Amino acid sequence: MSEILIDKIVSGGQTGADRAALDWAIAHDVPHGGWCPNGRLAEDGVIAPHYQLQETPGSEYVERTEWNVRDADGTVVFSMAAVLTGGSELTAQFARQYQKPILHLSAQNLESAPQQVADFIRKHHIRVLNVAGPRASTEPGVGRFVQTVLDRALSGHSSRRA
Repeated sequence: MSEILIDKIVSGGQTGADRAALDWAIAHDVPHGGWCPNGRLAEDGVIAPHYQLQETPGSEYVERTEWNVRDADGTVVFSMAAVLTGGSELTAQFARQYQKPILHLSAQNLESAPQQVADFIRKHHIRVLNVAGPRASTEPGVGRFVQTVLDRALSGHSSRRA
């Protein structure tokens, strides 16, 4: 795959898909950010300060989900299951509402997922990529899935700030 250029990865900081994307960005020196609930709430407690997230005025997850979709150029939703539920389905609804490109990848598509992400980023000229998906307690393994796909899709990544 040729080099993919993105400026930033954003997510809401929840365990699972969100946190895996932020960890991937930090490990690969890709700028990261996004919105998280007031109080930096996640299922495992307070989101660590090294995640460069902004707090929404409210403490509801819905607000940060909407704002991350709204502020990104496009969203990739990762899941272990083939069908989106809960906050992941809400993310897809917000993408449709804001007419933002969205790609859903389930673990059943692991082999094609990296190419799908690369194609999605190119096709929609994504510079700020929102990564979303279920929390770790709901779909164990989703974080590993996110990191594997990002490793393969964005191998040789360089941000435009370099």
